[in-house]
Amino acid sequence: MNWAISLFAVLCMAARIAIAAPVLDAPNIVVISESLVTSGQPTAATLAGLASQGFDAVINLAPPTAPDAVRGEREIVRKQGLVFVNIPINFGNPTDLDFQEFVAAMSGLEGKKVLVHCQVNMRASSMTFLFRVIVERQDPEKAYEAVAKIWSPEGPWKLFIAAELKQAGIPFQPY
Repeated sequence: MNWAISLFAVLCMAARIAIAAPVLDAPNIVVISESLVTSGQPTAATLAGLASQGFDAVINLAPPTAPDAVRGEREIVRKQGLVFVNIPINFGNPTDLDFQEFVAAMSGLEGKKVLVHCQVNMRASSMTFLFRVIVERQDPEKAYEAVAKIWSPEGPWKLFIAAELKQAGIPFQPY
């Protein structure tokens, strides 16, 4: 009989885990925690259903003129009572100011469930990594796993990440 109770407890825990995972139609989804998810551009239908999944905010790091941008994303998100922030980062030239704007946005959403996205989750994964490591003081090796699932930053992004880490006194090199 004890095995039946144990099995029931395991099934209940598994059901809770499955319910907690967001259902998103977007490329390159990475669930960082129950309150933080990164991805590429979600569909309009996905954006319209975020409140029902417990999201409180969306931070879009792609320019609204990106070819695959969802027309009216700001309105779709805000119509649900969610916070919407757009920080249009030039992919070829991420800056310290971009990171500072991202830090301000994320810091203002503490305790909220947030979706951070861009076109394919390169900007989003990188900026989220920097926030987790520099602001939240998470272990860089562990936090970088979320970036490595998506890409290996190169060129201006590799230089940018390395510079931000160095400025913060964190001895880690992106790979």
